[in-house]
Amino acid sequence: MNNRKPDKQGWYPLDLSAIVYPTLQRRDFSSVFRLSVLLKEDIQPEVLQKAVDMTLPRFPTYKVAMRKGLFWRYLEPNNRPGPFVQEDVRNFCMPMPFKTNNRHLIRVYYHGKRISLEAHHSLGDGTGGMHLLHTITANYLRLLGHEIANQYFVLDIHKEVDPQELEDAYLRYSNAKVRPPRPMERAYRVRGTKEPFYTFHVIDGIMSVSAVMKVASHYHCTITEYLNSVLLYALLQKQQQDKPIKERPVKIAMPVNLRRFFPSKTLRNFITMIYPSIDPRLGDYTFEEIIRQVHHYMRYYINEKFLRGDITTNAATQRNPFIRVVPLFIKDFVVKTFYRRVQDRNSSAGLTNMGALKVPEGMAPFIERFDIYMGIPFSSRTNCAIVSFQDTLTINFGSCIHESDVERFFFSKLVADGIPVTIESNRDF
Repeated sequence: MNNRKPDKQGWYPLDLSAIVYPTLQRRDFSSVFRLSVLLKEDIQPEVLQKAVDMTLPRFPTYKVAMRKGLFWRYLEPNNRPGPFVQEDVRNFCMPMPFKTNNRHLIRVYYHGKRISLEAHHSLGDGTGGMHLLHTITANYLRLLGHEIANQYFVLDIHKEVDPQELEDAYLRYSNAKVRPPRPMERAYRVRGTKEPFYTFHVIDGIMSVSAVMKVASHYHCTITEYLNSVLLYALLQKQQQDKPIKERPVKIAMPVNLRRFFPSKTLRNFITMIYPSIDPRLGDYTFEEIIRQVHHYMRYYINEKFLRGDITTNAATQRNPFIRVVPLFIKDFVVKTFYRRVQDRNSSAGLTNMGALKVPEGMAPFIERFDIYMGIPFSSRTNCAIVSFQDTLTINFGSCIHESDVERFFFSKLVADGIPVTIESNRDF
């Protein structure tokens, strides 16, 4: 049922990851992420609206509304007017109640030269969202008279939807013979002054890919390993600054794009989490030691065998016959309690890396850079997202606390390593 188009009633079951996100919904929290593209000319909102309208039918799992059944939530096609492009707001990634905005679960904003797409995580992950953003941007540029090929993340809106784009790919690959347990030791949590509701602090660092690559090569690691290590280093400094009575491990929740290891065209969620960590209770770590530990952790855990086992562990709960017939309100209570008391305490910060984005040759001259925001954190911490385009690498931090110590430690380390960084923010420093 999960690997095909909607049935005769016209609905889509939530994928394995998406099941959790609506459960965590609060008045002041939604699992909303943002993807942005900065062009080289000001956006024309009327043209952008036309581009959105002509693109969305090609993405049926993004033109939906959230519905609730007795046992599960599901997505149904949404033919209500919208979504309508809007002028951007200072504090974005705001909660997305399911009954507002004509029940649409995406928002499209514009400001100056920027187009931004916000989506509820129940629809898909960053890869699926990038397909939608790139295709909207390509159609926007086409409406302005430019020729753009259908390539990379840009899909052909005149082509019939591939059923594989709609599948729950987790269920196809959750076939390991064992279900590996996960370490659940409580991690260090950043303490800070929680800001008023509807406040989202953003700090962006823009730098050269070649400059970061040069430094990473000096440490004999990849860019991803280097930036993970810098964030762990910053979290260790923050914990030392806090002078806690009891130190705890610092851990990063890092999504892995499973499409790299398991062939899938799905535009829905297809990620799993790994947790690079450093335990200061074992002794003081130099930065070089952090690098080595992260390097070997990545090599050990990010491979097809371990990831298949992780998918299988995740899928086991959904496949349990008893859990399938438990009423939704009981599932919600159990999942929310587990997430708040166990899962959310299993990491100190979030970090995602989309890697180097490619666009069709005819599209590249119009693009300055991309940005990614993981959205409002569930608890008082900071999240970090990384993306690059050509020689521009952008690191986007987002948090709901007043203090910005982790971000300061992070960018100070990059500068100390010889990487020039340009900082942009919506904060009033």
